[in-house]
Amino acid sequence: MLRSALLYTALVFGANAAFAEPDWQAARDGGLDKLIVLDDPAPVSAVTFTDRDGGEHSLADWQGKVVLLNFWATWCAPCREEMPALDDLQAALGGDDFEVVTIATGRNAVDRIDAFFAEVGVENLPVLLDPRQQVARDMGVMGLPVTVLIDREGNEVARYLGDADWASEAAKTLVSQMVATAP
Repeated sequence: MLRSALLYTALVFGANAAFAEPDWQAARDGGLDKLIVLDDPAPVSAVTFTDRDGGEHSLADWQGKVVLLNFWATWCAPCREEMPALDDLQAALGGDDFEVVTIATGRNAVDRIDAFFAEVGVENLPVLLDPRQQVARDMGVMGLPVTVLIDREGNEVARYLGDADWASEAAKTLVSQMVATAP
């Protein structure tokens, strides 16, 4: 009987840990100090954007995954600083449950993006374009870079204004916690 009670207790605590909220404060303390967490998650934009070949996409294409969405531009100095860390995060944690999605907003020619990615060693990120800044405007992006954390249901749960070290242990832990959160 005691053994059954201990097993039940362990299962309850284990299940609760799996469905726990991400530790937002630990992420802030670990270097993501400008992280803004929404009290009420909000649906992300349904506005479409394109890939390098002109194919249309929307953020709903990634529903079911945790997404770290980054708005950036080739001319943005802080964007250039953080892009290798975003690439490293995708290489480390990207897969069936998580993806880094980068959208170049404004005037960013594909050949310039390719040259920039080659220059800084980006190998794991998509070339996605929002040339008229429609997605960025719809999501309230006022400056660059802006990174939005999106849950599996397609809701914005947090946002980061400015550049960050997305390859840091704090960022990886936060993403891992979001992936472990109940769908």
